[in-house]
Amino acid sequence: MENLKLFTRTRVGSIEVKNRMVMSPMTRCRAIGNIPNELMAEFYSARADAGLIITEGTSPSANGLGYARIPGVFNREQVEGWKNVTTAVHKKSGKIFIQLMHTGRISHPLNMPIDSHIIAPSAVRAAGQMWTDTQQMQNYPVPKEMTMHDIIFTKAEYVTAAKNSMDAGFDGVELHGANGYLLEQFISPVSNIRKDKYGGSIENRCQFVIEVVSSVAKAIGKDKVGIRISPYGIASDMPIYPEIDPTYKYLCEKLNALDIAYIHQVDHSSMGSPVVPMEIKKMIRTIFKNTIILSGGYSLERAEVDLDIGLGDLIAFGRPFINNPDLVERLKKDLPLSDNLRMDLFYTDSKEGYTDYPIFKAVLV
Repeated sequence: MENLKLFTRTRVGSIEVKNRMVMSPMTRCRAIGNIPNELMAEFYSARADAGLIITEGTSPSANGLGYARIPGVFNREQVEGWKNVTTAVHKKSGKIFIQLMHTGRISHPLNMPIDSHIIAPSAVRAAGQMWTDTQQMQNYPVPKEMTMHDIIFTKAEYVTAAKNSMDAGFDGVELHGANGYLLEQFISPVSNIRKDKYGGSIENRCQFVIEVVSSVAKAIGKDKVGIRISPYGIASDMPIYPEIDPTYKYLCEKLNALDIAYIHQVDHSSMGSPVVPMEIKKMIRTIFKNTIILSGGYSLERAEVDLDIGLGDLIAFGRPFINNPDLVERLKKDLPLSDNLRMDLFYTDSKEGYTDYPIFKAVLV
């Protein structure tokens, strides 16, 4: 197993990684007060054998704190908290990118600070509900349509958050353009019904995303920037629309021109979403010349196939990293994986179901 391509070194932008296994970003809701803490440092450092760790979605703005207990990176206390995380990961020779996730309309006021606002490209309410710690499940509200000032201000928040992330010691930044959050809300004609230069045509709907990526790349270096996208994803009330293929063709052409480090392409069909056609995966591979990370229910065998045919350069694993902190070692040595995945503890605020999963040797004792 150790001779598989998955376990070979490669480069992602400006950094060298020790293998091609990526730990996917996963919301875990342990950031009490939206501040990264020692429990989170313990969680991430225990998985530092991954070639690259991508953190849970982290808000660049008070307006983007949609979920209960998710971290931010827009104030000094948050930056100091993240420093403890990056230091712990780097001590174990790991590499870690932060994922900047502005939730946009996928939010609720009960999860947000006073004086923050739920904003989106258009005042289109998402179907569904959101967990709040004080009143449990609540309907998504109708978001405030972003003004031109809001758009300019939010772009600046992304840039500040990216700079803060560098101050916190991260190796790079992943912009969350998937799963129905703010960046994808601009891309989709379902959530974006604007009539100005940020809505209507494919070019206009992609413009905000391109401007954010370009601004962040200019601020911290294009080789430190990646983006996550989810064509054919339906998370957070994002229906498939007729022009989805040409939309992502155009977007990926623009991302390639910006020469950023990577595209992280998500396929959630293993969790019940529509299958992402192989044609669009091949199209993205053909268009984008830098690193591609593939994500979506991968087994070791399927990961090796997609690496061998060149469909992607790295493979992201999500849930297996939760209950197998030593996932790299287990796969490399063909050790059995734990099947004790306590899904009811995914989003609680305690160490149970978070930092108490043992490594393989501990199981044997």
